[in-house]
Amino acid sequence: MMKFLPKLLLLVLLAFPASLLIKGPEVSAQDLTEDEEAEAVDEDIVEDVTAEDEDDEAEVEDDENTELTEEKEDEEEEALVGEVKASPNADTTILFVKGEDFPANNIVKFLLGFTNKGSEDFVVESLDASFRYPQDFQFYIQNFTALQLGTIVPPARQATFEYSFIPAEPMGGRPFGLVINLNYKDNSGNIFQDAVFNQTVTITEREDGLDGETIFMYVFLSGLGLLVIIGLHQLLESRKRRRPAPKVEMGTSSHNGVDLSWIPQETLNQIMQSRRDKASPKRSPRKRSQKRSAGSDE
Repeated sequence: MMKFLPKLLLLVLLAFPASLLIKGPEVSAQDLTEDEEAEAVDEDIVEDVTAEDEDDEAEVEDDENTELTEEKEDEEEEALVGEVKASPNADTTILFVKGEDFPANNIVKFLLGFTNKGSEDFVVESLDASFRYPQDFQFYIQNFTALQLGTIVPPARQATFEYSFIPAEPMGGRPFGLVINLNYKDNSGNIFQDAVFNQTVTITEREDGLDGETIFMYVFLSGLGLLVIIGLHQLLESRKRRRPAPKVEMGTSSHNGVDLSWIPQETLNQIMQSRRDKASPKRSPRKRSQKRSAGSDE
């Protein structure tokens, strides 16, 4: 028995690795099948998500198409409702008080006449005006306050209304569309709107008084004139400084810049007298003798 034990152990050691080698491919095959199943599950999930996204996109497109159609219908309804025209039984006229001249930042006034040619009353409700973009009259540039009227105009009668507005100053020198609307209704409740004035006009620049450019020009000219005056004054002063100062005789008060005020006046007089004697011409001996003889005779 002890003889067969080493052989048995050797056999076990040889058989165990062989069994592991035989089972290895099966395990790997099982692993491969599990990976394939996971990939298949992932593909199914991706397909489901893609399908859901496509459904969501389709729903969004349907919603957008529905919203667009609703917006178009609303716009068409608003356009149909907004097309308010003038009544054939009414006539309007407009007159600008100062002519068709529209100066910027200045009052523009006009009179509007309304004539009832029908057989029932008209109620004139309001009058409004606005400046529009000339290429697109739907775009407002300046909108003025509407004038609330509430005036009843009987048949075969007329009414006159006054309205005024001020174009903005930055609009000067450019064309704009001017729209003036008169809103009224009849006794049946039918609403009418008459575009009394609907044309492109040019806003003129203001030319009166002192504008900013004129004030700046005056200030500039004043400053330039002041600079010229200061320059001339400086030139004259420099010429005066260049002229030599006149010499003034100082007498005995100083000699070559020496102060002589401490010397007594008598001494100064003697010095001056000696200087004068030296400066005077000398007398001849004859004149001196004659003068002495004349003095002795006396």
